[in-house]
Amino acid sequence: MTTPTLPAPTAGSGVEPRPGSRAARLRLPKALDALKAMAAEYGVCIRPVTLRRTDLETGLTEVIDLPCGATREDKCPSCAKRALRLRQVQIREGWHRTDEPNPGPDPATEEQKALIRLRAHLEFGRAQAELASQWDQVAEIDEAIAEVEEAIAAEGLRGRIAPPHHREDQGEEQPARRRRVRSTRRRQDVPDLPRQKVDPRTVGRVYTAPDGRTYQPSMWLTLTLDSYGPVHGVRTASNGRPIPCACGRMHAPDDPIIGTPVDPDSYDYRRAAWDAVHFPRLLDRYWQNLRRAVGWNVQYAGCVEPQKRLAPHAHFAIRGTVPRAMLERVAAATYHQVWWPHADQPVYTLDQLPAWDEQARAWVDPDTGVPLPTWDEALDELDADPDAQPAHVVRFGPQVKAKGVTAGSKDADRTIGYITKYLTKSAADCHPATTDAQREHLDRLWQQLRVTPCSARCANWLLYGIQPKGAHARLRPGACKGKVHQKATLGIGGRRVLISRDWSGKTLADHRADAKAWVRALLGITTTDQDQEQEQSAPVAWEMARPTDPDVPPLEHRLLRAISARIQQRQELQAARERAAGAGPPPNASATTPGYPIWKEAPSGTTADS
Repeated sequence: MTTPTLPAPTAGSGVEPRPGSRAARLRLPKALDALKAMAAEYGVCIRPVTLRRTDLETGLTEVIDLPCGATREDKCPSCAKRALRLRQVQIREGWHRTDEPNPGPDPATEEQKALIRLRAHLEFGRAQAELASQWDQVAEIDEAIAEVEEAIAAEGLRGRIAPPHHREDQGEEQPARRRRVRSTRRRQDVPDLPRQKVDPRTVGRVYTAPDGRTYQPSMWLTLTLDSYGPVHGVRTASNGRPIPCACGRMHAPDDPIIGTPVDPDSYDYRRAAWDAVHFPRLLDRYWQNLRRAVGWNVQYAGCVEPQKRLAPHAHFAIRGTVPRAMLERVAAATYHQVWWPHADQPVYTLDQLPAWDEQARAWVDPDTGVPLPTWDEALDELDADPDAQPAHVVRFGPQVKAKGVTAGSKDADRTIGYITKYLTKSAADCHPATTDAQREHLDRLWQQLRVTPCSARCANWLLYGIQPKGAHARLRPGACKGKVHQKATLGIGGRRVLISRDWSGKTLADHRADAKAWVRALLGITTTDQDQEQEQSAPVAWEMARPTDPDVPPLEHRLLRAISARIQQRQELQAARERAAGAGPPPNASATTPGYPIWKEAPSGTTADS
């Protein structure tokens, strides 16, 4: 007779754990996690910056939580979503503009002209006093010039009328550094581009239909880097028929192996790392070449994100239209040359590094004790070689995608969402590695990024037998603090949002102010000049508040209060929308009237969660 055994529960069997058991307790939601999830649901920052505001007249102190302003959802989902919506508004407002966002500065007023005339007379008198060696008058005129320039700045003129006569505040003059000049002659292995004088206009061409209607469409553009070796992917022929991958298989669109190299040993990880580090410079060169080729000031707004093969590419919204053939031609002719010392093969390894000589204040060879060439010496050697070649050349790949978009169409909003779809994620989280092949591909690229020099001051230059600029004893190759070396960035260390200067004519602060004004107008709240004067005249002092300070409530209490305030905000905003849709505009209410909602200073936005 055998001893009976209980059947072991299998995964996914649907068997509920026994009430009161450890398994049942572990399935209960955590209170703190539920609180943070609810805070994120209502748009409340889960890691606020706590400040203490002290009224210097009354001595009253108040603890205030400010949003952390994070742009990544793994740090703060609420702030990341708020930043995402703000960027989408910025792209939307500048994409299909039909007027110039920056018409230019206003002409000087008569008062400003009078001050400039007075400044001119003082400059003339100073020159005459210098010629006559009347140095006491020169000193008096200098004092008068300082007063007039203060008045000019107070009158609202930007910049200086003229440089100062004395520069003692700049200290001792530093010896002039020799500027290194590189040849601007184009490479012979790229096609030529037309070069026109760039017209200052930023709006696109207007098209007229046969029926007399006018259209002013815009475009979106995708730029990618070159290939570093065949990767697994879904491929189609020119007629749309699916064709096998380079590995000989037919992959499904959701196959996790897509984007990984077919042969990791032959994949050019070094060139992939160098291209990723210098990709922003290549993008800047592209827009410069495009403006010169088409002859007008093309404006753009876009984001940089990694592809599934982990190489960066960029999506842009372009105001106006450019022929697709011209976009492809400029991409084929655009390159960026990196004039650094050559770093093809490392001289040292992470296990055997150069040594720091304290007496010589330099890094030396560990075997011979000879100091390594300095950064300037390495560049001098490069300049002396008439046949010198750049250390690296970055180019775009052949895939250039462009499409026209009409204002107000469904494609416009869909494209904005497509451009910003990964904006709240880190580069490594855009395509999570779930298989061994993906993890191996990610590790190989990161290991190469660790030893790739990112700047003239990067510690990785020691691996290639060169002392970086400003070398010191704390340098550690393979542990440079540059963002491009981090595993979370995949070489995309700079700004991931690229907005041209004349895109919308507004900064992010202006867009926040517009959103706040929209909410106030919807709620019928007006702020009088007297209220603003009281807020500006009250002398206050700000300081950081520590979580251990006795007047700072626990974070959980502050989150609960913020959730309650946000619920009230949503209710008030919904009621205002119903009044605006039904009974007309809401009555005006002053910001100082009783019953004003406690969330009046909440972060602005076009929605209740902003």
